[in-house]
Amino acid sequence: MQIDYRQAAEIVKACDNIHILTHQSPDGDTMGSGFALYFALKKMNKKAAVIMPDGLPARYEFLSEGYEESESFEPDSVIAVDIADPKLLGDLKDVYADRVDLCIDHHVSNIMYAKNTLLNAKASAACEVLFCLFEELGLELDDRIAKCLYTGIATDTGCFKFSNSSREAHETAGKLIGGYDFDFALINREMFDIKSRARIKLEQHLLGNMNMYCGERIAVISVTEELRQNLGVPDEEFDGVAGLPLQIQGVEVAVTIKEKKPGEYKVSMRSAGKVNVSAVCQKFGGGGHVCASGCLVKASLEEAEKQLVAAVEKAMGE
Repeated sequence: MQIDYRQAAEIVKACDNIHILTHQSPDGDTMGSGFALYFALKKMNKKAAVIMPDGLPARYEFLSEGYEESESFEPDSVIAVDIADPKLLGDLKDVYADRVDLCIDHHVSNIMYAKNTLLNAKASAACEVLFCLFEELGLELDDRIAKCLYTGIATDTGCFKFSNSSREAHETAGKLIGGYDFDFALINREMFDIKSRARIKLEQHLLGNMNMYCGERIAVISVTEELRQNLGVPDEEFDGVAGLPLQIQGVEVAVTIKEKKPGEYKVSMRSAGKVNVSAVCQKFGGGGHVCASGCLVKASLEEAEKQLVAAVEKAMGE
């Protein structure tokens, strides 16, 4: 059932022991949302824990400063943040898929799996939805919460470069920067400018070996397990590679095909704005945003690439 901010606030007020779920292959929005909600719940004198399918990546550890991992406890409520589909819970799906009491999200592709869903598809990030929820709760934010919320908004808007960088997104970021003490410039540098040697090595390989289609308007990069082993690049270094081909002039859609296991590939699509990649991914059982979506394809790498390119070409009207 879809609910509004007032109803969501009542649900949050009524719970005492909460598990907060983030999605697999974590990004700044799910991590920022998870820890912002944790610190908010602690201010409300509630017991909470952030449950992460893939653990906490090193690049997001700064969000957890002050986080106190609780001893195992049975939750009376489960809240999912930035999770449009329980498939994104990874190995935790069997445990939590049918137990989510409240989902806080901004994906138009949300399948309404939770008992209650606070969804604002016009919001730039789940962190923006959380900011409004905290206002509804009358919660006084602090520097840690503001840092987490800003990180989610900044990362999901590509440092305010993507088309979802609405006026509301800028205004919310401005309130966070102006009202609280955290180093937003350092966050932006760490999230968007700093790259490890392993990441540079990875980007060089991917850009040098991508396939181009449709008059070089579609770019496809593939990441196999063999490639990962040969390059020796940690899994977390692959975060954000989906947008790499869009840096090339003329590319309208970037497709990243990443092997999960033999015959199964996780696909990430990014659009420069003209093509609705959410509609394309929905044809493969996935979805997301108009300009950033994903899906899962079970086929050989060659067949997966063939099917995906054909679907994108059709969306382009080719």
